[in-house]
Amino acid sequence: MSKVNDPEGPPAASPSRREKLTPEHIANSPGDFEGFLFWRASLRWQRMITAVLRPFDLTHVQWVLLVGAWLMEIHDGKAPSQRELAEHNATDVMMTSQVLNTLEKRGLVVRRQDVNDKRIRRISATPQGAKIAEESLAVVDAADSEFFSQIGEPGSLVEPLRKLAAWEG
Repeated sequence: MSKVNDPEGPPAASPSRREKLTPEHIANSPGDFEGFLFWRASLRWQRMITAVLRPFDLTHVQWVLLVGAWLMEIHDGKAPSQRELAEHNATDVMMTSQVLNTLEKRGLVVRRQDVNDKRIRRISATPQGAKIAEESLAVVDAADSEFFSQIGEPGSLVEPLRKLAAWEG
């Protein structure tokens, strides 16, 4: 069976699924389609995350990059480069740079030149950024737990989501 990211393209719909692919059925029963439901669920989750991050004055992508830089430095013992941070979070390198500009202007991260390679900028959370990262991480984790508990035991979606995200980390 071909996979979605195969050069041959996504798999064809099964016969029983193709029967549902009429404009009338799709319009009247969008809740029969995984993609539509996944879209709706992800929108609900994104709205919730936006709301819990509002008191920290962070967008979701700002939060991902701030917390990512903070945690990567703690875990690896050295600050990540902009490229490493972008790769780790699956964000575009140019967009990552723009978001880091905003975080830097707010005093939440600093970019320092790598001691061995002057082309590389290493990203570190400032003390203020680390404080916000730690506080907001607890809030986001609690919100995630509440949101995902609607459909199963805590952690029960981790493996299926790793597959969908093609996560190898």
